[in-house]
Amino acid sequence: MSIPFSRAAVLAVALLPYLATAAPISPMSLEAALQLAARRSETIRAARAGALSATEAAHSASQLPDPTLRIGVDNLPATGPDRLRTTRDSMTMKRIGISQEWLSAEKRAARQAAADASVERETVLVQAAAADTRRQTALAYVDAFYAGESLKLARLMEHHAHEELEAARARLSSATASSQEVLALAGAKGVSEDESAEILQQQGSAAAAFQRWVGVPPEELLPPGTIAQPSEESYVASHPTVAAMQREAEVARRAAAVTASERKPNWTWEVSYGQRTGYSDMVSVGVSIPLPVAPGERQDRDTAAKLALAEKAEADLAEASRAATAEYRSLRSDAQRLEQRIDRYRSAVVAPASQRTAAATASYRSGQGSLVALFEARHAEVEAQRKLLALQRDLAKTQIQLAYRPLTAEVTQ
Repeated sequence: MSIPFSRAAVLAVALLPYLATAAPISPMSLEAALQLAARRSETIRAARAGALSATEAAHSASQLPDPTLRIGVDNLPATGPDRLRTTRDSMTMKRIGISQEWLSAEKRAARQAAADASVERETVLVQAAAADTRRQTALAYVDAFYAGESLKLARLMEHHAHEELEAARARLSSATASSQEVLALAGAKGVSEDESAEILQQQGSAAAAFQRWVGVPPEELLPPGTIAQPSEESYVASHPTVAAMQREAEVARRAAAVTASERKPNWTWEVSYGQRTGYSDMVSVGVSIPLPVAPGERQDRDTAAKLALAEKAEADLAEASRAATAEYRSLRSDAQRLEQRIDRYRSAVVAPASQRTAAATASYRSGQGSLVALFEARHAEVEAQRKLLALQRDLAKTQIQLAYRPLTAEVTQ
């Protein structure tokens, strides 16, 4: 028996609250957002591909070059009746051989060390990409969370303005309020509605930035919570730029060592077997030795160029360390001052504003105060709370810059 459409619709509407209760939207934490962002980051994937490339290249760094197969014909007649015949002349010989360029153990070790340094550099780039993704995601999380909190306060202010305007209109009809009071509250209601629209616009931008990193909109976010702060030493040592410059300097030093080892030329060994018709076959053994006729103008110049690059990398590392130290001290100073401002603002502004609202409410209920005064007190309290939220947001973002910029153990995994 089929259920009539109208009855089914009524049943569905009746079940909506229970369905909503059965499948609530679970709030997202900062750590969950960071994990989602790390899994979907294409920047991290690109950096990992670079590290894989360097790792694969490092496996062959210390290997000898491939041997060379040599096949040929020696002393083949070019003119006369035996022209281009391989079996008529006793000097004609069909030859097959193999040659091998030989690298010393010292050179191979230098090349392997340079390749390993490149792998370490690419590994740091992976860690830096992961750290940057976490930092950007955390900043977007904070912006989205505090935008939502600010919107709640704006909507509260809009609600207050609506209530007080309706009360003023009721008092005006009973001749207990003036038209000026009603007009003032009507204008205040319009201002509060515009403030809500402005914050809603800011929330949309924050939500778009959040979804760019996490992949889902910020339906409901938990407070960021306490963010542990690193020491100056660990911040500078784990700063992505400093870590990258350290690996870059190591790569430059290893490259200079490889170039310096090239001052000694590589020998090439060769052995071949020659076949002749009607005569004894022959075996040839030889070695090719390059002659560095002007090492001071070639090999030494190349080594000097690589050493200059190594010195440049060392200078860049020193400058990056100084910049990271200054960055830490600036951020740490900002965080400390924001903490002081928040404590002072709570006691000097938010608490008196709350007391003012309580006093204005009591005065209005006793018939001695006006609705305008009550609205102004409520508005001042909400504005104080919004300013406090802005300070807390700035503090959280500063702490995130300190906590999530360095390369941490979580990032390296």
